[in-house]
This record gives sequence, C-alpha cells and structure tokens, in this order.
Amino acid sequence: MLIQWYPGHMHKACKEIKETLPQVDLIIEILDARIPFSSQNPMLATLRGDKPCIKILSKSDLADPGITRQWQTYLEQEQGVKTLAVSIDYPEKIRQLPDLCHKMLPDKAPGNRLIQTLIMGIPNVGKSTLINILAGRMIAKTGNEPAITKMQQRIAIGNGIILLDTPGLLWPNVENKNSGYRLATTGAIKDTAIDHEQIAFFAAEYLLHHYPGYLKNRFQLEQLPETEQNLLEAIGKNRGCLRSGGRIDMDKAAKIILAELRAGTIGRISLETPAMMEQELAELAVIREEKAAKKKARKQKWKGSNQL
Repeated sequence: MLIQWYPGHMHKACKEIKETLPQVDLIIEILDARIPFSSQNPMLATLRGDKPCIKILSKSDLADPGITRQWQTYLEQEQGVKTLAVSIDYPEKIRQLPDLCHKMLPDKAPGNRLIQTLIMGIPNVGKSTLINILAGRMIAKTGNEPAITKMQQRIAIGNGIILLDTPGLLWPNVENKNSGYRLATTGAIKDTAIDHEQIAFFAAEYLLHHYPGYLKNRFQLEQLPETEQNLLEAIGKNRGCLRSGGRIDMDKAAKIILAELRAGTIGRISLETPAMMEQELAELAVIREEKAAKKKARKQKWKGSNQL
C-alpha cells in the first residue's frame, strides 16, 4: 500500500511557501521524534537553499532517547542544520527557541530588524501547541486530528521574532512505502484514510523485532507471539475484543495497539533509525533506476515502431 493523502489546502500552502521564502530569514521544521526522516518534507532541502534551518524533534518524550540522539547527530552532520528535541511536558526547553534563532542570525540582534521565520511541519506533529507555548497565549488551534491549521498566520512571539505559520504539510506522493506506514502509525494521516488492520500489522511486526520486552509488559503476554497476526489476536483476547462465537475482533485489536503506541503507553518507541533510512534510500535509488530503464526501453520501442 502506498499512502497518498494530500488535501487541497496543502497544495495551495506549498505554492504560498514558495512565494514567501524570499522574505524569510530562517526556517523551522517540526519533526516527529519517532520518525524524523519520514516526517520531514523532502521538498524543503531544495526549497530552502542556503537559508539557516532548525529542526525541532517534537514528542521526544514518546521516542527512544538513544535513537533521538542518533538522529540529532545525523541531521546536524549530514544536513547542516541545528536540532532541538522537545516535548510539551518541558515547555522551558521550547522557550529556548528564540535564543537559538538569534544565535543563528547574529547580525539581526534584538532592536535591529525583525527575524522573519517560516515554521512548518506535517499534520499532527505538535506545531500549533509549540506556537502557543512560544507566544504565551492561545493563538494556533490545536487538536489530535491532523490538518487543523488551514491557512498561513503571522505570529509575533516577542524578542524580535515573527513566525509565519503554515498548514500541516504532507507531500503529494510518499515514495518510500515504509515512510507511508510510519506516518499512518504515528497518526499523521487521518484514520479515515487508512486501513487500521494493515497499519497495525506493520506496527506489530516492527515492535516484535525491536521492542519485544515492551509488548510483553504492556499486554501481559507470558510468551511473545511469533507473528504480527498472532500478536494482534493475543492482544484482542487479553483485552476482550471478541465477536460472537469467540472470534477476535481484529479491527478493535488493531485500534488498541495503534492508540497505545501513539500515546506512549507501550513505551518510548522510535520507528526508524539513520541506518535504516540509509538502507531504504539505497533500495529506493535502485527502484528508481529500474523504473527509468524501463521507461527508456518503452520510449525506444515506441520510436522504433513509429519508424517502420
């Protein structure tokens, strides 16, 4: 399954961002600390050019702390950006952001010229909550559903900084299918646009391989099932998700594992590492080359047939 979810306002927002960038001094991208690669917008690296960039790893309280540190090192070394891992439980760390902006733009000291900052992120990544903490008041609408913000807003947060808020953006086509699954697993894509069982199977398989201890503890499993199907059945049985005849309600079991993963009640979980992404990108490059070769062969065959 390839996740494709791209509401119309997102297409409009991309055009607005391109038009706004020339007036922007600095870019802030909010990433989900559990999926820093899958939650970043691949268009940004091309769009921003040499503009300074801060990548905020939000929901870091839900992510594996060791893997979050790996990601911060990777992003700073490979992409030349600054990073800050935050969570809403520690707002004082979020409030460090204005000082970091000024450090990255020392020629724009307070009292000289306003720093125009573009802030962006995928749906449901916590961007609006972060803005409200920085502003010290309720400005941006928040909620657990993705795609709450629908238009750009200019927000003064003090200390000479203006935030240009944008709607939560997903790119038109998630090329890496695993990234699509991860986005759906963490709730970045509306539940009405996904198949709960399919996404839960993906999550269950990953957890069985990478966090088996968390599963045993959370769902009180004496023995860890060997397959994702058996895991969901065991969860359904333990939580009373039964249909007539004693059959397991797999949809309910799927919703339970996804809800508890998203809430962090299973444990602090990261769904990707820098090493995993390097491997997936290499595999994707091979797929692209194969597609390009097939397209070229079809084109040559078409030309040949027309010349006969």
